[in-house]
Amino acid sequence: MSVQVETLEKLERRITLTLAATTIQSEVESRLKRLARTVKADGFRPGKVPMSVVAQRYGYSVHYEVMNDKVGQVFNEAVNEAKLRVAGSPKITEKEGAPEGQVAFDATFEVYPEVKLGDIGTAEVERVSTEVTEAAIDKTLDILRKQRRTFQQRAAAEGAAEGDRVTIDFEGKIDGEPFAGGKAEAFQFIIGEGQMLEQFDQAVRGMKVGESKTFPLQFPADYHGKDVAGKEADFLVTVKKIEAQHLPEVNEALAKSLGIKDGTVEALRADIKRNLEREVKFRVLARNKASVMDALIKVAELDVPNALVSGEVERMTESARADLKQRGIKDADKAPIPAEIFQPQAERRVRLGLVVGELVRANNLQAKPEQLQAHIEELSQSYEKPAEVVRWYLGDRQRMAEVEAMVVENNVTEFVLGQAKVTDKVVPFDELMVG
Repeated sequence: MSVQVETLEKLERRITLTLAATTIQSEVESRLKRLARTVKADGFRPGKVPMSVVAQRYGYSVHYEVMNDKVGQVFNEAVNEAKLRVAGSPKITEKEGAPEGQVAFDATFEVYPEVKLGDIGTAEVERVSTEVTEAAIDKTLDILRKQRRTFQQRAAAEGAAEGDRVTIDFEGKIDGEPFAGGKAEAFQFIIGEGQMLEQFDQAVRGMKVGESKTFPLQFPADYHGKDVAGKEADFLVTVKKIEAQHLPEVNEALAKSLGIKDGTVEALRADIKRNLEREVKFRVLARNKASVMDALIKVAELDVPNALVSGEVERMTESARADLKQRGIKDADKAPIPAEIFQPQAERRVRLGLVVGELVRANNLQAKPEQLQAHIEELSQSYEKPAEVVRWYLGDRQRMAEVEAMVVENNVTEFVLGQAKVTDKVVPFDELMVG
């Protein structure tokens, strides 16, 4: 086969495919004969339906299938002979003016680009690190205590204070008129934990059970409720109940309740430190990986296949619909989601995937079996039964493919950090955990 490849624009190519009409007709007749053995029709016994009836009923669909199969076969042979890597699916259109006894098609498609990695030594990368301090352990310990706190009703003479759980009735009005969501009865919140707007939180402090108060509240301009954003309301609040919180002491009882076998506070703090160090490691790696990927995109040169970007946009759109459906949104599968909102991110993903793929190929950065095993075991340490988690990963190809992708990205990150211009930065623990 002699294949003529026409370059249209950048990555777009076109080739002409020809098929003998007799080859197509022969295959159609062969398939119709096989179909006739099992087809059913009124008035005929199975396998005895005349070929004319079978052809009339199924001829078009069988012809369509044969054309697809044969054109696909010839296309694959052509691109293999031309040593082309096809990106996405080809667009096949029938071509007029074919020689007698033949049918011709134009196949228009994109090919994978040449990726020029550039000089990684010139890439600038920020590498962060974070230390798990005693203060971080104390803060985590406070969170664990809050998860186990209890509440006890305050005496009638005592006013509401920081950390108290208050039960209130409230009604808000704007220009004297009630508004949607501005009224509630027996509503509970904890003072000082950011559940309410600061003005509301401050107004309730010091109030006693049975006391009522009216106060103004300015909604922020960026408030999530668009109907009231930027407006001022007057709220009437009546306190129904005040409960003071009690945090458990940091002692052996708390340690045992948190699963520490020997029940010592020292062992509890050591366990918290190990968990925080594991979380910090993953977050630091994610930050450094993002920095490396940004640097790779800047030094690499390539054209991005539109077909791959379109495919990524479709996947992201379907993922968005699946997310809406999981949230209980009605008719999520029909939700109008403009493709253009995903276009920049999709293009970046495709570009990055091509760059990383070339870097992995050129520098032998594929995931090794021992790396996969070590990564799975590390992931499993966050769970109560690590051995079961390891089996869960090893027993599913899709999950293993995800692990392999992570390990490859880690290899790429380590490789680039070993060659690029690296600036080290120590990030405070709280900043890392928020980011």
